[in-house]
Amino acid sequence: MHVYNIKAEWDHEAGVWVASSDDVPGLATGADTLEELIAKLRLAIPELLEENGLLAAGAEDISFAVVAERVEHARRAA
Repeated sequence: MHVYNIKAEWDHEAGVWVASSDDVPGLATGADTLEELIAKLRLAIPELLEENGLLAAGAEDISFAVVAERVEHARRAA
């Protein structure tokens, strides 16, 4: 079973999670929460794979892995 890799990054300026992927051509979507982003991905990934002719005939289940990255800053207590 093929697993499509998705990268999710937190955009501090926009205040949203943004997804992209080298495995899914044309994927560029965002959402306020990681859970909302995953829900959007469940719809977008099959559509984009089909549009790009990358969806295997008869495929019903498409597996994808989301790797999320969010950079934060902490201050040391005085």
